Amino acid sequence: MVDDQDGLKQAPAVLRDFFDSLTPPDWVDLSEFPAGVRMFHRNSKVILASFVSGVLIEGFMTNISKSFIITGRVRDQGVRRLQQNNRHLVECFLPGGLERYADGWKLSVRIRLIHAQIRRLLGESDEWDADAWGVPLSSAHLGFAITAFAARLLAHMRRLGASYTDDEADSFMAAWRYVGWLMGIPETILFRDEAEALKLFEIGGMCEPEPGIESIAMANSLVNSAPLLADMTDPEVRQAFAKYIYGVSRAVIGNKLAGQLNYPPTSTIGVLAWFRIRQRYERLMRNTTLRKLPLLSRIDRGMYDQFTGLIQVSAFDEAGISYALPDYVYNEESSEW
Repeated sequence: MVDDQDGLKQAPAVLRDFFDSLTPPDWVDLSEFPAGVRMFHRNSKVILASFVSGVLIEGFMTNISKSFIITGRVRDQGVRRLQQNNRHLVECFLPGGLERYADGWKLSVRIRLIHAQIRRLLGESDEWDADAWGVPLSSAHLGFAITAFAARLLAHMRRLGASYTDDEADSFMAAWRYVGWLMGIPETILFRDEAEALKLFEIGGMCEPEPGIESIAMANSLVNSAPLLADMTDPEVRQAFAKYIYGVSRAVIGNKLAGQLNYPPTSTIGVLAWFRIRQRYERLMRNTTLRKLPLLSRIDRGMYDQFTGLIQVSAFDEAGISYALPDYVYNEESSEW
């Protein structure tokens, strides 16, 4: 992971073979990624809102949620899970973030190793019903999730007012395709472009049952973790912020899925329009001197800025990147990782 060639020479052959297998395939062209990176940073606030309120909810609405609920990874550490997802997103789209030894590359491979370890632990656990649920954290479920992280993210961004060109969208998808490959998703089920990713998302959704209790618990845990991630301590403030996110999420994912996930009743009137107006306003402020006008400088910041500002408080981890792996199926009984 850290270019320790001497240490790798002493490692077991299977580990050396694993890192040798991470040589990028021929279809990876790192020079394609900068356009998507620039688009990411130009729209970073709305990307974060789309990611938390839509993509994470949709990506984990399948039976993959059973793995996270059984282990307690989201149930007990929802804030940590949200922070790590956000950090991975940010690191992958820093300039050069997917080059070998960059943090986006490292975190993508780390996720692959963690999934493999949890897959082994769950496979050995009496709690996992392989006949009913198949392989835990299966490639099929991960392949479905990556389509949400990539193509569905673009769709939600567009609905919330993001601006990007077709070339930038293609670059963004190319970067996510490489991330999916690093995470171990087989090329046979790994999308090649946005249209194919959306088709895979549709097919994957047809193959899944309606969201179960695990998906419901996971979705609501993620939403209610956001106020804690923003370091809100007052219960009323946390409740108001969670209610706001529920409204944004319902507007993004639709009433049907929100109902299946037992979202509390919230109005979505004007939610998407307000986001789009704010995006236009911020683009205007970046490109003109109008930002100096007193009237515009006093436009309410409110919940919007608190929500979109989560990216600033969740992008980094004081502990750096840990390569420790869980050693017990239940998170509360495992060593720290």
